[in-house]
Amino acid sequence: MTRSAGRTPTRQLRLELRRPLTQSRETFVVGPTNADALSQLDAWPAWHGGALALVGPAGCGKSHLAGIWAARTQALELDRTAPDLRGAAGRPVLVENADQAFDDEALFHLINLAAREGGGLLLTARTPPATWRCDLPDLRSRLNAMPTAIIEKPDDRVLEGVLRRFFEERSIRPADDLLAYLLARMERSVDAARDIVQRLDEAGDDGQRPITRVLARQILEDGAENLDLFDG
Repeated sequence: MTRSAGRTPTRQLRLELRRPLTQSRETFVVGPTNADALSQLDAWPAWHGGALALVGPAGCGKSHLAGIWAARTQALELDRTAPDLRGAAGRPVLVENADQAFDDEALFHLINLAAREGGGLLLTARTPPATWRCDLPDLRSRLNAMPTAIIEKPDDRVLEGVLRRFFEERSIRPADDLLAYLLARMERSVDAARDIVQRLDEAGDDGQRPITRVLARQILEDGAENLDLFDG
């Protein structure tokens, strides 16, 4: 196992070697579980009614994909907990986690604005719009009819690419057998991939140990034991 930037016992220097990766189109790992969603976002502004819901489980890459769209369209990102609709007319708008306690009146207004010239609305959520709770009948009909792009849990192709991206950020060159070991045992999410790479990096630095399957096994087993404690 080698580190592309060279091994050093000084953690401060290792921190300086890290290269944070932006959430860009180039760093988004495309695979069968997200290719259709990416294609639907690329189709803007030809969305039916100007709005689209991007739906998928936690850790599947929704925020990364939504960020790509927002950067391309220069969208206004609204806080769902306190949406300020001033400036939302005539431009694209992004709202993350729209299925979590979004004001009915504000959402209804945003959907109407999305259909106007220059408008657009991307909503990310874990559940389809047709299942969201709302008290406005007119909003209910619009949510039922809203086009939806689905992202599934990451498959091996996507997870391997994500792992490589996080290792690269930390100037670590992982061996293929380490990646195969992680893919067979880790939780299927981008967040889990980020967490395991961070823990491997920190454990390797703290103990001056190479990043190998042996270290990965210890970290994964420690994580399982901690989960057992909480489950009890």
